Amino acid sequence: MKSLPVLAVIASLCCAVSAWAETRLEANQAARLLDIGNAELVIDKRAEPVPAWHVATLGDGRVLGKIASTWEVLQSTGYSGKPLDILVAVDDAGHITGAALIQHAEPILTLGISDQDIADYVDGFAGLRMGAEGMEGMEGDAPDVISRATVSTGVIRDSILHTARILAQSRRSGLDRTSYQPANWAVLAQMGAFATRNIALRAARTALPDARPPIPDKDGTFLELWVSVLDPPTIGHNLLGPAPFRRAMAALPANHDALLVASRGLHSHRGTAWRRSGVFDRVTLEQNGQQYVPQSEGYQRLTQFEPSDAPEVKEASLFAIPRDRIDLTRPFSVTVTATRGEMTFPISLPFALGNRFVIPAAEPPAPRPAWHAAWEQKTPALLGLAALLSALTLILFFQDAFVRRPHLWRWGRMAFLLVTFVWLGLILGAQLSVVQVVAFVHALLGGFKWDVFLMEPLVFVLWGFTALGLLFWGRGVFCGWLCPFGALQELSNQVARRLGIPQIAVPHALHERLWVIKYTLFLAILGLSFYAMSSALVLAEAEPFKTAISLRFMRAWPFLLFVGVILLAGLFIERTYCRYLCPLGAALAIPAKLKIFDWLHRRPQCGRECRLCEQHCTVGAIDPLGRINPNECILCLRCQMIFHEPNTCTVLKRRNRAA
Repeated sequence: MKSLPVLAVIASLCCAVSAWAETRLEANQAARLLDIGNAELVIDKRAEPVPAWHVATLGDGRVLGKIASTWEVLQSTGYSGKPLDILVAVDDAGHITGAALIQHAEPILTLGISDQDIADYVDGFAGLRMGAEGMEGMEGDAPDVISRATVSTGVIRDSILHTARILAQSRRSGLDRTSYQPANWAVLAQMGAFATRNIALRAARTALPDARPPIPDKDGTFLELWVSVLDPPTIGHNLLGPAPFRRAMAALPANHDALLVASRGLHSHRGTAWRRSGVFDRVTLEQNGQQYVPQSEGYQRLTQFEPSDAPEVKEASLFAIPRDRIDLTRPFSVTVTATRGEMTFPISLPFALGNRFVIPAAEPPAPRPAWHAAWEQKTPALLGLAALLSALTLILFFQDAFVRRPHLWRWGRMAFLLVTFVWLGLILGAQLSVVQVVAFVHALLGGFKWDVFLMEPLVFVLWGFTALGLLFWGRGVFCGWLCPFGALQELSNQVARRLGIPQIAVPHALHERLWVIKYTLFLAILGLSFYAMSSALVLAEAEPFKTAISLRFMRAWPFLLFVGVILLAGLFIERTYCRYLCPLGAALAIPAKLKIFDWLHRRPQCGRECRLCEQHCTVGAIDPLGRINPNECILCLRCQMIFHEPNTCTVLKRRNRAA
């Protein structure tokens, strides 16, 4: 009988998964999405070249448009790590005629944003038409992401635009942009994915005898060249890796294909003159007597190839090739010219893409991902955050010099916490949450995508710094310095102390037992998320961060009352919420066990002859034996200030008297 709850959970998960197996489309829904009234329709679901419903009139069979599911086309997932399904309709002229949100598991409801808000956002994409230059050439303006739901709505935006672009161009012949087969370098070579040519140093010396400086007369490579086309996922996905491939395709201008030119050796295929001229004059494409020199527009510098058996290259370039100039589906040649003085040495490499990468229908690249614009828009805030994190790094690395000056420590810390609360929290809204931890865990288990987490630049940078800080200093890096709500609690308690409000000392035995609450709460939220994400998000309301920081206290009275009770308790017991209730603090304390440095100083007399630090620790992180519990320490450095203060530390005072 004990296995019944487990079986129930498994059954519910299986039902949830099966619900994503196939999206259904009703005739009235198709008519509404294509904005065609009550016409009698023929709806035909086709798997090739793109999984989509082809909608035509019943009488004359005239094609009215196509409708596709973002989940079926892109396997789109949201910030929660769960599938995100949106129906996107595109008419025969390439216009987005409608979009409908079918299913999502995003944590937007906890931010005061309703499903209707998201549905209205999705409806705003109707009427857009894909332009010739990606998003910049689009006819109409795509809706801006919704504040406080930038990650979720950014993913929705990218999914709609990418799917619409695929549908709009799927009738054109060209490269196979949908099929994918895992392959290493050797398998790709057998498929005809690329061509290569190697020019030895001595061969180049023969061709350029008067080169200055002279080409070495020895064994070696003058230029080893590889040419390929990255658009087919079997090539690009395998060579670059999933996330870099998606970013490369999203940044590619419309009506352009991605030519890969990679090389190693003494000679560079791209040189440096292109930075001034905007033209890669060393590279020339030729097809049927027509030549094309790649331009800097659309150019992307690539890193090493992903397959383990791939050769290491010195340079790898993605050139955007306009389809009206060179058709990469047909044979062409790439010539790299080496020039030494008046002499030139053209190195030509003919290339014909394997037939398995060319099909009669293909989709174009997706528009520029929304997270690119998010990082550009947040550049000033990111610079400010970088300065704040740099200041904190200096404080923690040189903490001894910092705490030896009590006034600098006291006022420096208060100023830092004030900036954290007002600027980082209320103005920027960069408050980390246990919901992000849960989303990260689900993403790791269900197919991790960097693009989703990059949608919120400030949160991404904060999490990166926090993760690094966990290894160096423990959870206190975030909890003690970078948590806006934690800063609010400490600042309000400092005001309470100055007003003479008495402080309550929690007995250590009770203090230790109350820690269990936050760890239990975190595990409950995480465990419940695997059963029902919506229920887990409701339980995550145990965090007051959204009410106090994200929504700036603009919320219904029950939430405000909850925050008020927490802050009121914090006036008598400093950081009450951090000590006993915070699931995020518990989540950070678990990996903080990996902390590799111990920066906090203690003496043998601590806890034996002197318990001053224990009495002054504002969060009770020091036990009666003088040991600092890294799971509870917020790295306020108060104990370190006492440790170095000759007029406060009893050990130092005794030494001074003895001297």
